[in-house]
Amino acid sequence: MDLQKFQNIFKGDRIIWMIFFILCIISVLEVYSSSSRLGYKSGNYWYAATYHTIILLIGVVSMIGVLNVPCRYFKLATPIMVPFSLILLILVYLIGTKENDAARWIKLFGIIPLQPSEIAKGTIILATAHILSQLQTPEGAHPNATKYILGTSLPLIALIFPENFSTAALMLGVVFMMMIIGRVPMKHIGYIISFCVISAIIGITLIFTIGKSKSQLGEPQSNQQLTEVVTTSNNGSKSVEIEDAPKRGGILHRLDLWKQRIDDFMDHTYVAPEDYDLDKKGQVGHANIAIASSHIIGVGPGNSVQRDFLPLAFSDFIYAIIFEELGLLGAAFVALLYLSLLFRTGYIARRCANPFPAFLAMGLALLIVVQALFNMMVATGLAPVTGQPLPLISKGGTSSIINCVYIGMILSISRTAKKIDESSLNQ
Repeated sequence: MDLQKFQNIFKGDRIIWMIFFILCIISVLEVYSSSSRLGYKSGNYWYAATYHTIILLIGVVSMIGVLNVPCRYFKLATPIMVPFSLILLILVYLIGTKENDAARWIKLFGIIPLQPSEIAKGTIILATAHILSQLQTPEGAHPNATKYILGTSLPLIALIFPENFSTAALMLGVVFMMMIIGRVPMKHIGYIISFCVISAIIGITLIFTIGKSKSQLGEPQSNQQLTEVVTTSNNGSKSVEIEDAPKRGGILHRLDLWKQRIDDFMDHTYVAPEDYDLDKKGQVGHANIAIASSHIIGVGPGNSVQRDFLPLAFSDFIYAIIFEELGLLGAAFVALLYLSLLFRTGYIARRCANPFPAFLAMGLALLIVVQALFNMMVATGLAPVTGQPLPLISKGGTSSIINCVYIGMILSISRTAKKIDESSLNQ
């Protein structure tokens, strides 16, 4: 293959490509290192890394296909994707796979897991960018833009919320930031902030009024056995922990879970190392040990100790393993890669002649980067535990492929912006 054919395949912004490939390399290395528990249970130590590499290769092929699609066609997909996402989110309640009282996946053909919320996330970004671009005026977004954006995005977010609070909150935050970038009237921004504050107060009040902590739920009866609870992250990865208290079903269980996570996060009571219960608080405890033992340069790739004990080390808490193996410098480098992706996308957006690709590129970059930063905050103890994986690094299926598609859309937009810049220079 000559150089010209090679360049025709890998089109778009080279810096975005470089960031993507570095993240993929880190991903394969860290998934292989952090999936020792899966390897031990299955007897195949290469299975997790091989599976993840295949998923990434599928993602790369999908990304190359998407980047060759002119970005104007993304706008045409909006009226199709919105009802499609609504149908999928409703179906997940009716026929979805339910674990730990949360339905998040649909099995296509009975074998292929599909997470509708991942598709809905991209749809919300696409619809918001479409509305903002259509209602732009020289003074900013038309006042009607607010009601159209909220009318389109809130039904999708409302369907995500009961089963996946963190994803719903993430999407609200990204849509809000896109509205600021899209110059929605500041009066409307103020209304939205007020509404969110009031809703947060009401929500927290309900959680602490109706939700129950483990101590309030009580210990199991003497004739009850301790049960194993499957904890599944947003990308389908699973871990098993011991539940030592009875639980309530349905939405009550979700309220109990949210309260327990908030209680754990807000509890700053000093506990002596020898008294810390790693069975009940294994995720936070082993993540803290991993970070504390990392120092500046870490213990080296593949030398993690906590990967053998940390639930979801290859998914939700993979950043703690990165911290342990690569140290403070390596963890900071990974965070810098995500920030570089955001700033580079901002540079591409500024070069766009039309508002739609600019808003779409920024929305997709914000989605990836905000989720990544939130995952890092959870792993380092700066936010309550959630099920958000680290985009493009955590082991996953649907989420990994769709994140690759998002990068492909940004690359497609960068191609258009590059052509515009070149044509202006030739004039």
